[in-house]
Amino acid sequence: MLHLVIMAGGSGTRFWPESRRSRPKQFLTLTGEQSLLQEAARRCRPLVPADRTWVVTGAGHAQETRAQLPEVNPDHILLEPCARNTAPCLALAAVAIARQDPDAVLLVTPADHLIRPEEEFRATVSRAVATLTAHPDSSVLIGIPPTHPATGYGYIERAAPEGAGFAVERFREKPSRAVAEEFLATGRFFWNSGMFVWRVRRLLELFAQFQPAIKAGIDRLSPAWATPGWSDKLAEEFPRMPSISVDYALVEPQAQAGRAAGGLFVVPASFQWDDVGSWQSLPAVLGRDEAGNTVTGPHCGLDTQGCVVRTTADHLVATIGLRDCVVVHTPDATLVAPRDDEDALRKLVARLNELGLGGWL
Repeated sequence: MLHLVIMAGGSGTRFWPESRRSRPKQFLTLTGEQSLLQEAARRCRPLVPADRTWVVTGAGHAQETRAQLPEVNPDHILLEPCARNTAPCLALAAVAIARQDPDAVLLVTPADHLIRPEEEFRATVSRAVATLTAHPDSSVLIGIPPTHPATGYGYIERAAPEGAGFAVERFREKPSRAVAEEFLATGRFFWNSGMFVWRVRRLLELFAQFQPAIKAGIDRLSPAWATPGWSDKLAEEFPRMPSISVDYALVEPQAQAGRAAGGLFVVPASFQWDDVGSWQSLPAVLGRDEAGNTVTGPHCGLDTQGCVVRTTADHLVATIGLRDCVVVHTPDATLVAPRDDEDALRKLVARLNELGLGGWL
């Protein structure tokens, strides 16, 4: 049966001041009426019922996750005692699911992506599952057809067609602008979405083959699943696992090993996708008004152009003569920043820590 694994371990502050350590991006409502986490679960619901939905998140986010997804079995909300990147996150889910359904097929997705239309997402997932059915020992990735020469994503180079998808030739790291333009010109590349389909048995075999330290840890964890000693055993074993992404840990080594490792395939997405990585990405998601502004909440602008303005329903933001800025108001902090400098927010967060102002993060 198909199980959904939502990776919701992020604790960043790229959407500060609205995003905080205790309430990272996946819990924010950036569009519509549901958070990104709720949308991630909802769009999969016609394919995977709530009783086969699993969420891996940080221990500090347990309460918010349960509040936002009350339909998910609390035992299926797996709590990481510390951050160890996506490979241990996925290993933790594999342990729990394999104990319950050793023949499970896993649909793995991040919690904080924006996807439209949802029916096309489900159609893409169905094609990915069909590819896995045809190649049971493979790993199947969902690739995003690139729309511009982005430098912030990893790229997947395709090889020969294989049913609904393509065999993977190799992975390419985040490129320079010039190299990204070359990738687009060939028509052979996809952005790596971070979404995968695996058989849980095969996933555990790949951990054993390419990440024996992680496999040893989950082997020690597995007998404790659903016992009173689970939390203590998890707190002991999880921090000892290498901190590594699933791409570096499993997917790229499998690509290098080729057919000998069961094969790696990419299925092109037929949906619109955005990882909504910063305030600067909102105009592409929410659109712009006649002055080029993207506004959420009450705003009065005089000679204001090209800005992202976000505020609470009870607080008016007024701007005069503002160009290409981000203005974000929350009840206890306000950000005003140039729109074209995404790195500045990371520097600001570091500076707040240096000044002893980490309580606002």
